[in-house]
Amino acid sequence: MSVDAGAARKVLALVGLGVRAKTVVVGVAQVRAAAERGRLALALVAPDASRHSRDKVLPLLTARRIDCIEGLSAIELGEAVGKETTAAIGIIDSALANGIREAARAAMKS
Repeated sequence: MSVDAGAARKVLALVGLGVRAKTVVVGVAQVRAAAERGRLALALVAPDASRHSRDKVLPLLTARRIDCIEGLSAIELGEAVGKETTAAIGIIDSALANGIREAARAAMKS
């Protein structure tokens, strides 16, 4: 699932709420660990992340049947979590994950 520019702001705002609520994990290693423990509800992966980073996380997300939203750059994801850049963000809270999915779906319909 990808995100257009109109939905990006809403998705990033929701991610920011998750950061403050401590219901997100940041970085490839943390996303992988949460997925392996069965705690991950949704992942956001930057399409411009290095191939190595993407190869570490995308096959695991697919194998675990975890939804993945691509389309937000590593810089955009990083800014949402208070870092310069990040390749991946994992959403642990299912309600927050549903809100992010809905924002992305609404953008795809318009």
